Amino acid sequence: MTTPPPSLRERKKQATREALREAALRLAVERGPDQVRVEDIAEAAGVSPRTYNNYFASREQAIVSAVTADREARVAAAVAARPVAVRLADAVTEAVVEQYTNTGEREREALLLITARTALRDAFLDSTADIEAPLTAVIAERLGDSAAPTAHVLAASVAAAVRIALEGWLRPTGDTTGAGGLVVPSGSMPDRLRAALAPLAPAFDAAERHAHRDVDPTGTSARHR
Repeated sequence: MTTPPPSLRERKKQATREALREAALRLAVERGPDQVRVEDIAEAAGVSPRTYNNYFASREQAIVSAVTADREARVAAAVAARPVAVRLADAVTEAVVEQYTNTGEREREALLLITARTALRDAFLDSTADIEAPLTAVIAERLGDSAAPTAHVLAASVAAAVRIALEGWLRPTGDTTGAGGLVVPSGSMPDRLRAALAPLAPAFDAAERHAHRDVDPTGTSARHR
């Protein structure tokens, strides 16, 4: 299935979003997150505060977006790119691990800020919910039934598992009465993600078996014959 190229309006919106992300991270690094206002980010990106509010609900969302940058779409695209012969549970797990661990210098810089502020950590964890919608669509396509709730339930479970893995990875240590508590990421993020997603494998396997049972040897869905 070929995806049509984005329209001019969509490209402009994406460019604005990227400008806001870059401005938010740059100002947070230069001044510290607590010294950055929404108005400052908007001015640096060349837009109005009202326009800013069309993209992000807080400064924390904008800063976190510099590390999460369209990750939900990239996770879904990575699943879709896996061959059909690959077990769906494995395709989802590897896509999640790949997109959460392949980070560049900018993302690592943002993560340093995120680990130091409670509000940023909360926004980072909340961003896992964004996985749900695009992943639902790609799982439904893989299973061949967009009407059933199965894909939605599976995708929501993946989002919850990812959040749980990241919560464990970002667990505060030491005295947490100060500026959000010191966080030293604990353990391997890939290992934590795989461990959190592992209990979902039987549900993915059952969904795949059901999908295969409903398709005859000619590839026609039994529900539509």
